[in-house]
Amino acid sequence: MIPSKRRAPERVPPTLATLAAWSWRLLLVGAAIYVLAMIIGRISFVVLPVAVALLLAALLYPLTRRLREAGLRPIYATWITMLLGLAVIVGIGILIGTRANEEFPGLVAQIQLTARNLQGWLLHGPLHLKEAQIADIVDQLSRQVNEQRSQITSTLLTGATAFVEVLASIVLLLFVTFFLLKDGDRIWAWFLRGFGEAAPRVDRAGRAAWVTISHYVHGTVAVAAIHGIVIGIVLAGMRVPLWAPLAVLIFFASFIPIVGILFAGAIATLVTFGSQGWVYALVFVGILVVEQQLENHVLQPLIVGRALAFHPLAIILVLAVGGVLGGIAGAAVAVPLTAVIYRALPELRSDRPAIGPSGNGEDAGPPDGPPGPGVPALEPAPEPDPEPGHAGSAAERGGEAEEDGTTGTASPSSGAGEAVSPQRNG
Repeated sequence: MIPSKRRAPERVPPTLATLAAWSWRLLLVGAAIYVLAMIIGRISFVVLPVAVALLLAALLYPLTRRLREAGLRPIYATWITMLLGLAVIVGIGILIGTRANEEFPGLVAQIQLTARNLQGWLLHGPLHLKEAQIADIVDQLSRQVNEQRSQITSTLLTGATAFVEVLASIVLLLFVTFFLLKDGDRIWAWFLRGFGEAAPRVDRAGRAAWVTISHYVHGTVAVAAIHGIVIGIVLAGMRVPLWAPLAVLIFFASFIPIVGILFAGAIATLVTFGSQGWVYALVFVGILVVEQQLENHVLQPLIVGRALAFHPLAIILVLAVGGVLGGIAGAAVAVPLTAVIYRALPELRSDRPAIGPSGNGEDAGPPDGPPGPGVPALEPAPEPDPEPGHAGSAAERGGEAEEDGTTGTASPSSGAGEAVSPQRNG
């Protein structure tokens, strides 16, 4: 018999096979993420207002819930909440406008005085520059501005178009916020109907996500308010012009972690330097650094740390990705969006039953109750009729229920739990 010269097929090493399997899966996931990012980029005009509306709804819903508990109908509670929020915004705008109108002329005069002092220091200080050199620097700046005039004009036109888009986004934002506050439970129930048997799991993920975003928004607002008040008091004590607008700017910039306070702090430092000189500017920078360290090591862990436990490097990377994809708005929503995904994924993977720990068929919702993750009434699966040969009378079933410690309450089916909306009574 002639022996076969065929060689046995070589087996792929297990490590290489595992890497290959993971590689094609990661390629598919990357392609899906890329397509999703392209879609979001196309409809960013809708996505960003909806994301900001979710943050506003998380911030305003506690007031709406208290008004409902006081006996107001949902429509009235929502209108009162929205009007109070708009009143606060209008009041802040009036304060900023009044202070700016009163203090801006004085700021211009102080900046001119600081510029003359700086020019004198450049001429008679250690640099010993000549007036001709300073004039050359000013001429170069003017020449660059004239050369870029066409780009500046096109930028202004683009800014006018963007202003119209911002107005439309604000209108959409207000509408979405209103309906989230008023009909959030119905919207969430409608959303869950599309998941069938997976609805309890999606509901748990939604509740976890809502608790996270609510804690993040409330904690961030508290930290930003403390930050703005402290800096406002410091600037007012230094008699820096426009201290109120600067305090409001720092308040809003605090919603963008790390990057926002650097930007707003730099503007406040320049205004302080231009109006009060370099000594006050250095003092303000020192106070800003100390206050920022207290915020990072005391306020953030105590107030926001229960919702987020991200490393600073993770926050910077998330901010960078959000800024590249969505600009300033993308950077603002990147951290809470990442936190929501991070908290919701374990709930989607878990196989815990939908029945809450109380055992009465109600899902344990978030403490504050979401406007969105209200819970639909999932009907328990009907029990089959007892066969003729078996004991299945109502009295006997009632006795079994009493033995289980659930007198007068029918135990829900183990296969389907009922999730109760925190807004159902509203």
